[in-house]
Amino acid sequence: MTGVRVAALLLDLDGTLVDSEPLHRARYRTWFAHRGWAYDDAVAARFTGRRADDVFRSVDGPWSGENPDALLAEIVALEPHRRLPEPVAGAVVAIAWARAAGIPLALVTSATTRWAARALEPLGGIDAFDTTVTRDDIELGKPDPACYALACDRLAVDAAAALACEDAPDGVRSASGAGVGTVVGVTTSFTARQLTDAGATSTVPDLTTLPSLLGG
Repeated sequence: MTGVRVAALLLDLDGTLVDSEPLHRARYRTWFAHRGWAYDDAVAARFTGRRADDVFRSVDGPWSGENPDALLAEIVALEPHRRLPEPVAGAVVAIAWARAAGIPLALVTSATTRWAARALEPLGGIDAFDTTVTRDDIELGKPDPACYALACDRLAVDAAAALACEDAPDGVRSASGAGVGTVVGVTTSFTARQLTDAGATSTVPDLTTLPSLLGG
């Protein structure tokens, strides 16, 4: 897939633009241990790319029967990350190239606006995007398509003509469900097979080749 003409570039944050998933998983591991619950890769995968409270509401687990909002508050109350995540390879260049090429940019993330602004500091800040959709903007998070639909609506572009980059199957499903025409899976958190099975059009190891995919 090369030289794709797109009306907009829609980018996930954690695991796609910044290598933050190891930080998040370490935080979950600490919280699960405090709770006395088992935590492994299979459990971690349930939360990757999704809002924790949505998982608590919709996925069976040791948290079943407890208040999802209260559980989320416990996680948020943990000591915050002391360091910012590093950008995923190619992320800085891809954003700069898209802006120079006049391609509208949207951030579409399950994270809060506060975390997005902090995590994006090494990439030029949240103002590098023409619009942002965070968990603060929507009622239902990924894999629900609402976030990608809202991003396309705010950019006034046809979703079928847009390209999204996602590192998690549920993020891929969210973009595909919104009708995004091209969904590129970034294999920082899941395998290429897992992402294509979820509906990714193609996969890349990072964002280094994104400008060339877009004809740059």
